[in-house]
Amino acid sequence: MGNVHLVPDIEEDKDRNFVTALARGLDVLRCFRPHEALLSNSEIAARTGLPKPTVSRLLHTLCKLDYLTCDEATGNYRLSSGVLTLGFGVIAGMEIADRAKDILLELRDGPNSYITAAVAQAHMTDAVYIAVERSREDISLAITIGARLPLFFSAIGRANLVAMSDADLETAFDYGAKLLPDSFAAQKASYASAKAEYAQKGYCSSFGDWRKDVHGIAVPIKTLDGRVFAINAGGPAINVKQKQLETVYAPRLIAAAKTLSLQP
Repeated sequence: MGNVHLVPDIEEDKDRNFVTALARGLDVLRCFRPHEALLSNSEIAARTGLPKPTVSRLLHTLCKLDYLTCDEATGNYRLSSGVLTLGFGVIAGMEIADRAKDILLELRDGPNSYITAAVAQAHMTDAVYIAVERSREDISLAITIGARLPLFFSAIGRANLVAMSDADLETAFDYGAKLLPDSFAAQKASYASAKAEYAQKGYCSSFGDWRKDVHGIAVPIKTLDGRVFAINAGGPAINVKQKQLETVYAPRLIAAAKTLSLQP
């Protein structure tokens, strides 16, 4: 994912209300990726682009607030229960996760036992899963709540993008340019393709675009209060074929998205 430090770019905007210290603390928390239990001071400094003394002070503060804890055996750091409290508080406020549970189970329990179904919302350059029902097979995608998929190259990320307001879409591309500058042209092309596909078919797809071994389709959800999410169905490409997703699961996803959007 590379460097996660955004503060210099934002400071250039000369936003007098922007609290740099808070932004840097959040940068530290964003360093932790799925399946990474521990990170060292040096690793966090490299990922944020911050000096090690600054990182040390931020780590000390975050430990005091119980957002991080220090592993005594290694001297490295792990996320603590304070972060879970924040995360579950956000999910609790997203009633869509509760409303989606039965719908996701129906998708998961459909004709293909390798299907995983989920709901995600965009955050910076990721689509973050807020509700997941994993496939019935032992061999399935390692997807859990909180997992992050690439916003511009996964089906569920693209479905979020095509439903965004112009302002939110501009913000997403700003993040893409700052965090993933090497793929910015590909981001633009991916969005244009997804927008055309959604207009024609009513869903967005990713057949090996995100990972060569993964197939998926997704449909945007836009709630009455203006929030944007997306719902998907997908799985290992060897077990989940493009034709089945397009003919069997696409109509189910479109109907599910309408229900979750509270559309008539």
